[in-house]
Amino acid sequence: MEELLRLLAEDAPGSELARAAGEDSVARELALRIRAGIDASKKREAELTTLVDVARELASARDPGRVLDTIVHRARTLLGTDVAYLTLYDDARGDTYMRATDGSVSAAFQQVRLPLGAGLGGLVAETHKPYWTADYPSDRRFRHTTHIDQAVGEEGLVAILGTPLIVDGAFVGVLFASNRTRRPFSREEVSLLGSLAALAAVTIVQVRAAAETAAALDQLSKAHAGTEHAAAAHDRFADIVLSGGDVDAVAAALAELLDVWVVLVDAVGNELAVAGSPGRAAVPWQESESGRLTRIGDCWVVAATAKGERLGALVIGGVDDLSGADRRIVERAAVVTALVLLFRRQAAEQSQRAQADLLSDALSGSADPRTLTDRLRLIAPSRHLDRLVVAVCRGDHSGVLARLTAPLEDKLTLTGPYAGDLVLLFASSDRVKVAGELTVVARQTGVTIAVAGAAAWGSELIAVHRQAARLVATMQRLGRTGQAATPDDLGLAGLVGADHADIAAHVDHVLGPVIGYDAQRGTDLTGTLRAYFAAGQSPTRAAEALHVHPNTVQQRLDRITVLLGDGWLHPDCALDVQVALRLQATLG
Repeated sequence: MEELLRLLAEDAPGSELARAAGEDSVARELALRIRAGIDASKKREAELTTLVDVARELASARDPGRVLDTIVHRARTLLGTDVAYLTLYDDARGDTYMRATDGSVSAAFQQVRLPLGAGLGGLVAETHKPYWTADYPSDRRFRHTTHIDQAVGEEGLVAILGTPLIVDGAFVGVLFASNRTRRPFSREEVSLLGSLAALAAVTIVQVRAAAETAAALDQLSKAHAGTEHAAAAHDRFADIVLSGGDVDAVAAALAELLDVWVVLVDAVGNELAVAGSPGRAAVPWQESESGRLTRIGDCWVVAATAKGERLGALVIGGVDDLSGADRRIVERAAVVTALVLLFRRQAAEQSQRAQADLLSDALSGSADPRTLTDRLRLIAPSRHLDRLVVAVCRGDHSGVLARLTAPLEDKLTLTGPYAGDLVLLFASSDRVKVAGELTVVARQTGVTIAVAGAAAWGSELIAVHRQAARLVATMQRLGRTGQAATPDDLGLAGLVGADHADIAAHVDHVLGPVIGYDAQRGTDLTGTLRAYFAAGQSPTRAAEALHVHPNTVQQRLDRITVLLGDGWLHPDCALDVQVALRLQATLG
């Protein structure tokens, strides 16, 4: 047995483990099962690492053709198939067409079009669900057509796996991996190709948006042809957009090009970027409503609008006059700024939708936990999933996220609406601290917030969310709206609503300061509390039971008030204290 353990620790292959086990079949089977588990874990880790590398590679690609070639090449490499290919959806014709292949040799196959519902790929496109087969030519689940079967036959494909490319509910295309011999596809391989498809779909949409932006900038340049200075400005702004630059880069470029100071504000006047030295100059951002540059006092103002919506305004100063070419540069900068702000908002909305979908799947328990973990790693790769605090916000929660302070924002792992509530998951093991920081948010917004946990990702998280949902309903029934609380904060009501009550933790939450004081000072305030309640909250009768003077009992009660707070004798709180005393006695 020691030899088997040594070989396992040294990562020995299965053949060596089998030889070391000898005639002991039980030890051999156990060792080989452990070896298989280690190999599966390593394979999963390698696949996840590869997906992260693919995400970086796709993020750096700007050419649409290169992006698609990268996707199919990575799909073929990840699954180890003979061929990988990708079809895109043609909205005008209502079908999909071949756009990129890797490993294909047939010209006919590389030009095939798939009507919705026809063949495996057409079924994926029609249902937006993955399908796979080990033997496509003889598989009767799919509607075979002569045109598609001839193309597949010329390529020699037998086993095919297809998964949809979807972004924000919109169908983009289908990603395939296929073999020229019979081959079953495991659910792990289906999940892996699905994760790659999710990355691919987002990247395709982003690259399309960047190409459309470049085209818009090119049209803008043609419409406002001017000096070499204006052409240089166009190139500078185009580089910023195509390289993924933000509004601060636009402001800095404009300040440098015109030797001015620049302030960019959003639609309600919040400062987004500053370049140059505006000093304490007033920024009349609200006085410009059009995309034309306007002189207002010592400043020049132009609104940044997109689709008829005002997204912000550019204010420049430090210059007495602007030439016609320079004015067009500023207006062009406003157009670019609007595009960048629009992309920023769309990216934020996409991220929120992705988080909401993942959170819904995680809390409903309707998806494979490993697939959910992979999706979460792509959204929040640096987060720990072993301890998560759940916060359920009920009421008008539209302003909750905007009021989170920096410490809470740093811990926020996932958020989204679920069952009419706003649910937030924090990477933390201290629910009391999270609830304390959310108290200000609850008071500012009037939202009722229940905080439970911490829990690990998976079934434990589902149970803790249910506890938090019950807790927030109890808080509303008790009139504790506009507050944040943990189960312990509700005393007996919170204890009753818990799936698995931690009695010792609850006792410590209610009586901890008194118990700690007794331990440090050698006093018996806890005993005084028992006698006080046993005497019907009469200090005189409690003094008789304790054989001390009534003034002594009163002094002890005053000390308890300092430790527990002024409200501990309120009927609700007094009940919680009595229950905690009973529970403490039960625990011994």
